[in-house]
Amino acid sequence: MTESVSFQRRARVGVFGIGLAAYWPQFEGLRERLIGYQQEVERRLAAVGAEVVSAGLVDTAPAAKQAGDYFAANNVDLIVCYVGTYATSSQVLPAVQRRRAPVLVLNLQPTPALDYPNTDTAEWLANCCACCVPEISNAFARSRIQFNVVSGLLFPAEGHAGQYYERGWREIEEWIQAAGVMRELNYARIGFLGHTYPGMLDMYSDFTMHHAQLGAHIEILEMDDLHVRVQSATEAEIAAKIDEIKRVFDIAAPGKDKISQPVTEEALRWSATVAVGLDKLVNDFNLNGLTYYYRGLNGNENEELGASLIVGNSLLTARGIPASGEGDLKTCIAMLIMDRLGAGGSYTEFYAMDFNEDFILMGHDGPGHVKISAERPVLRGLGLFHGKRGYGLSVEFNVRTGPITILGMTQTADGRLKMLAAEGESIPGSRLEIGNTNSRLRFGLDPATFMDRWCEHGPTHHVALGVGHQVDKIRKLARLLGIELAVIG
Repeated sequence: MTESVSFQRRARVGVFGIGLAAYWPQFEGLRERLIGYQQEVERRLAAVGAEVVSAGLVDTAPAAKQAGDYFAANNVDLIVCYVGTYATSSQVLPAVQRRRAPVLVLNLQPTPALDYPNTDTAEWLANCCACCVPEISNAFARSRIQFNVVSGLLFPAEGHAGQYYERGWREIEEWIQAAGVMRELNYARIGFLGHTYPGMLDMYSDFTMHHAQLGAHIEILEMDDLHVRVQSATEAEIAAKIDEIKRVFDIAAPGKDKISQPVTEEALRWSATVAVGLDKLVNDFNLNGLTYYYRGLNGNENEELGASLIVGNSLLTARGIPASGEGDLKTCIAMLIMDRLGAGGSYTEFYAMDFNEDFILMGHDGPGHVKISAERPVLRGLGLFHGKRGYGLSVEFNVRTGPITILGMTQTADGRLKMLAAEGESIPGSRLEIGNTNSRLRFGLDPATFMDRWCEHGPTHHVALGVGHQVDKIRKLARLLGIELAVIG
């Protein structure tokens, strides 16, 4: 099961079909038949969420240039080349050179197999999409244009052949979804509030790198930007936020942990007030995500504010505005990806290895994606935040049982972003009752081997934890973005 995404940009997909103009006077009705096939492709693409920008059937080199100009003018994210019949690569390449967007080549045959003794040339040409796919793949590769091929059936089929229809269109849908996430990243505005937790070298990040490799904008924010919005919260806004918190969370009594404290009305009101300020911050700066941390000093206003962000940021994350603590920008990006894939994406790190039952305990003391909680998330009062200044309310839950995926975003020594992903399972069992999210996760490898393999890739120590198995989609997104992906397990 995946989560519904609260909002997402639709992938803008340029579509063109190809054929050879020399065929049309030779075989009556062939062109019209292929146009009908292309219209079916465009209908299906729109049905899975694409904003279709159609250049129609391209059958000459001049027409390909016109299609290329059209795609460039419309700023498409992905170009889909539907191969209706044979066409020379010289009348295909110009259609994708202007925009230089990634290309998806659809090698979708209308029928499962030809009736060989009774098939004439016209019927063969209406089904010979495979003929030129190697040729145009060669042209794209030599032109350094990123392309991917999906082969299968255009229409449903019975029996053994049916799998090729299902598989092909499942792949296409995932490419469209990945292109939508790519567009989301290209246009994202991520707020960076405060600074990175001092000394966490893995999380130090180059803002220009994110602009350059993702297209995302990083908006630098001061604590003053939040202070003034918290101070502007009205009684009506605070009361409404308190009601929202009570609808979402259960309130925990003090637990066994020495730092556990009751959730007082005063603490609840202050967390709600800060949450109102966070909403205003997000709205005023038009943010799609937020990463934050500020140490503060001796109980000053910045410390008081910085220690009271978890509740509000958990609510933002559940609304599709991922918030990562400790100033971890790269993990905020990973959370945004997982959210837009419909998987949630909760701020998480490695907690402990269980060698009796072979699982890894993972969680964090920061914001969590409460929509993927196994049960109603819990608010717990803490007398201190370990390793940080201040005290206040924290969020506790475990991710619901079933398939899960973790996605990490790290940075290589040569300054490239790099993704790490692994699929596994969230298993039932008791959790730490310390005011943190924490879940029992079992991967395809034993805990010791998994940790060794994961760390080989120089990861950031946080990940985005989501529900469902998402690696196939992540692999497509990484391909579209030109970012390295390592899959562990």
